[in-house]
Amino acid sequence: MTKRMGYQDWRWLALWWHHFFLLWSTIHGQTRYSIPEELKQGSVVGNLAKDLGLRLSDIFDRKLRVSSEADEQYFSVDAGKGELVVNDRIDREALCGQSASCVLPLQVVLENPLSLHRIEVEIKDINDNSPNFQTKELSLQISETAAVGTRFPLEGAEDSDVGSNSVKSYILTKNDCFTLKMKEVEDGKTVPELVLEKPLDREKKAVHQLLLTALDGGNPVMSGTSQITISVLDVNDNFPVFDKSTYKMMLGENTAKDTFVIKIAATDADEGPNAEVEFSFASRTPASVLSIFEINSLTGEIHLKGNLDYEKSTSYKIEITATDKGLPRMESHCRLQIDVVDVNDNTPEIVLTSEPQPVREDSPSGTVVALVNARDADSGNNSKVTLRLARGSPFTLKPSFSNNYALVTSGVLDRERFSEYNIEITATDSGSPPLSSKKMIPVSITDVNDNPPIFTQPSYNVYLKENGVPGSILYSVSASDLDFSENAKVSYSILDSKVQDVSVSSYVYINSDNGSIYSMHSFDYEKLKVFQIQVQAKDQGSPSLSSNATVHVFILDQNDNAPAVIYPSSAALGSLSHQRMSRSAKAGHLVTKVTAVDADSGHNAWISYKLAEATDMSLFTVNLYTGEVRTKRAVSEQEDSSQRLLIEIKDDGEPVQSATVTVSILLEDGLHEPILDLRQKVTEPIKKTGRITLYLILSLASVSVLSLVTFLILAVKCMRNSRSSGSCCMTRTDFDNYKNPNRNLQIQLNTDGPIKYVEVLGGDMLSQSQSFRSCMSPMSPMSEYSDFTLIKPSSTTDFNEVISVLDASLPDSTWTFESQQVSKKT
Repeated sequence: MTKRMGYQDWRWLALWWHHFFLLWSTIHGQTRYSIPEELKQGSVVGNLAKDLGLRLSDIFDRKLRVSSEADEQYFSVDAGKGELVVNDRIDREALCGQSASCVLPLQVVLENPLSLHRIEVEIKDINDNSPNFQTKELSLQISETAAVGTRFPLEGAEDSDVGSNSVKSYILTKNDCFTLKMKEVEDGKTVPELVLEKPLDREKKAVHQLLLTALDGGNPVMSGTSQITISVLDVNDNFPVFDKSTYKMMLGENTAKDTFVIKIAATDADEGPNAEVEFSFASRTPASVLSIFEINSLTGEIHLKGNLDYEKSTSYKIEITATDKGLPRMESHCRLQIDVVDVNDNTPEIVLTSEPQPVREDSPSGTVVALVNARDADSGNNSKVTLRLARGSPFTLKPSFSNNYALVTSGVLDRERFSEYNIEITATDSGSPPLSSKKMIPVSITDVNDNPPIFTQPSYNVYLKENGVPGSILYSVSASDLDFSENAKVSYSILDSKVQDVSVSSYVYINSDNGSIYSMHSFDYEKLKVFQIQVQAKDQGSPSLSSNATVHVFILDQNDNAPAVIYPSSAALGSLSHQRMSRSAKAGHLVTKVTAVDADSGHNAWISYKLAEATDMSLFTVNLYTGEVRTKRAVSEQEDSSQRLLIEIKDDGEPVQSATVTVSILLEDGLHEPILDLRQKVTEPIKKTGRITLYLILSLASVSVLSLVTFLILAVKCMRNSRSSGSCCMTRTDFDNYKNPNRNLQIQLNTDGPIKYVEVLGGDMLSQSQSFRSCMSPMSPMSEYSDFTLIKPSSTTDFNEVISVLDASLPDSTWTFESQQVSKKT
């Protein structure tokens, strides 16, 4: 008891001594520490931060971590001091067995930037294991005829410690017949042998009790004992003799079970039962050998009954005993050494030293994504591993050291094309045949705001009826962004611009979230026909990106204006219009002309005239299109001298708007001056009364100015553009193949191609005044026809003339005459 306590004291003293004299050194760029085994948890190994040239703040900022290739994590880092400390109990014998050198490789991983350091910690052996005999009680049977000097091999003690702490010597208790000698075997090891110093005499002493003690070289010395019982036998005085003292052979680790290994042979010089030999494994044979090999006791043949594994054991040294059947039984020993040949039976292993981090799509080539390590449990060429990546990915492997690789970018990344890569790494060893394994490494690509929002159309056309309800939705624009998250969130706004010298924001506003455009008030086609809105879509990236789209808003006319009578002027004032006519007037005589205008456009502005009431319906007629009042027949002497006409004026809108004018005609005798035409009729009231309204003056002045400006613009454009790319006028005289001196056709083109208006005049323009004009927006929404429509003038011939000229001037279009209309078929 006293001796055991002394051992413990010396053991802890040795631990503390090694603890306070730790050694570290840097070899080939690698930091190496040396510590004794069995240090207490928390013991300091070394100042890792100082030895790696790191500041204490780097431990947190760069996320320093330590990993070990062993299953257990024996070390950790004290983040407050930067010291590498013991994290768990370290048993050198459990880690390295009988290996002379025991080194634990560590990997220190730092991020931002990503780097890897290799640390080696050498585990020094301490004398913490005593020698141990596998057989605590050994029984020997020795014939009394055994010759002096005969040697009997004994079981050697095993010590888990190495070096000077392993078994160094043996002591045998004092006796008269036996002494202890040491025999040197392979690898410099020695085993004890019992040597017979004096002849045995069974009759004097049949049993000898000896105590064998094994001592190690540690400080303090530790020991182990084995009790030897020797029984003295009689007569059989020849031992079996083996052909060889040592048998050697090699087996591949893939050798199948039940395979014949070798046959051991031994002979005995005795005769009869004393010469019959039986074979067996020595009594101290380990269980690991007995589970793999079996021996036939009669033939000495050895077969394989288990699986060999080079990675578990590279060699087996087996003690074989040959025993005869004599009395006493004599035995001899030989050694069988089986070396296992490595076979490439282990696939390479791919280990992630550092988990892959998300990569920005604008990262430059060479950016480190992850750290990878390759391992193979085989040896030699079978353990040499090469890594390769599948083709087609913008990544590559950059070798580092000791089968360590860095996965880095090697090309342009685009998250919009690939938001994540599953990188397949293949590890292949150099064995024959080679073995390989694969590992998928997912790498996500983080978004960068490199895509502006894109509208579904570069421009939008919106058709809006006038007199709409304020606050109603006009249109919804939409834009999408290929980026992700905040970079893909789109907001809409209207860029400031002027519409009739007023900010466009006074007319409309937009929902910034969904792009819906709303009207601020109702629109009047007569005041505003078309305007543009510049809509901007902007994402929420940093910096933000934007794009613009144009919204063309066309106001569609509604029939909200009734025809207004501008002649006779007195009718506009709400009283009768008095006209005079000679009783001698013939049929077709032009009495007067009613003129009205409609503020609307298109069909809504087409005006027709109708005689609603008359004193004599058979005497007068009103032209449906021109409003000319003419006589249907000659005036008779019996006609009432005062004729009253009620003329109704209607537009072509829906619903129809109308107005009426009353004309009073006085029939006089001897009145010979005829009414000439509209222009003469207009000037007479001016000269006589001078009561023309301000509205008529402004209208005539505006028409004159607009006509002059239009003529000048058309003349300039026709001279500049001979190919009709601009706006020009074409008359029928421009076409050599079509001649009709009684017709005049004028076509007005917009600058972008479609026809603005067509005017067809009859042969006698002054007397007949049959004319037509139609103006439409080129963007008007029509389901089947576009550009313009013509009301039939006086005859079908006029339409045939129009179609012929249009076909000649615009050969790419098809023109039709249907339902008293000339139309362009699109």
